[in-house]
Amino acid sequence: MASRLQIEGDDSVLLRVSHSNLKNFAADVRFSLQMNVEAVKDKLWKKCGTSLNSMRLELYDDCKNKLCDLSDDSRPLGFYSPLDGFRIHVIDLDPSSVTSGGWLEDTSLVEKYSISEEEYNKRSGTFRKFKEKMASQNSSAFTNKMSDNYMEELCATIKVEERCEVEPGEKRGVVKYVGRAEALGPGFWIGVQYDEPLGKHDGMVKGTRYFQCPPLCGAMVRPDKVKVGDYPERDPFEEDEI
Repeated sequence: MASRLQIEGDDSVLLRVSHSNLKNFAADVRFSLQMNVEAVKDKLWKKCGTSLNSMRLELYDDCKNKLCDLSDDSRPLGFYSPLDGFRIHVIDLDPSSVTSGGWLEDTSLVEKYSISEEEYNKRSGTFRKFKEKMASQNSSAFTNKMSDNYMEELCATIKVEERCEVEPGEKRGVVKYVGRAEALGPGFWIGVQYDEPLGKHDGMVKGTRYFQCPPLCGAMVRPDKVKVGDYPERDPFEEDEI
């Protein structure tokens, strides 16, 4: 309930504000009781955008009961005896008002700028061009740091058809290829056929066949990820000791 207690010397009131066209608009605005209705409209115009000449005001109590129209622009607001918590409802009488049509609240009604992929690609200074430039520079810088013999020394102890284990994941399999793979980058690579379908291909990478194996059992990894030795194929039915 609105309070009828007034603090001595306090000549203002805090009112809720609603709008006929702006369904989501709600504000708490403090008004001086000495200001006339025209001044109230001017203050509300700055809040909601409805012009003074197109504005009609209604006063409601805190129980949503309409009390009166604020129809006399020359009368002070205090003449209508509003209390804290009462509501002023703004009715916009202009059918072409900026508040009409709902576009101030529903952005889907606003026409959005669009551009074709072809036109966008012709533009310079776009974020896409920046990303492409950075990706090219980073790729070139990384490639230039790696020689064609990158990790060659690690391949000295790795032979084709040796059993191996690959990290991460301790995946086991057989070495099927040792050498360079230009499609993947400079340096040396190890082609592995996993015992289980844990790979990405059948030995063909980017149109080049490096070895042959069943689908999804092949992988190309760097030599530092491969350990060769006594790594027998795991028995899927083997149970851990209790």
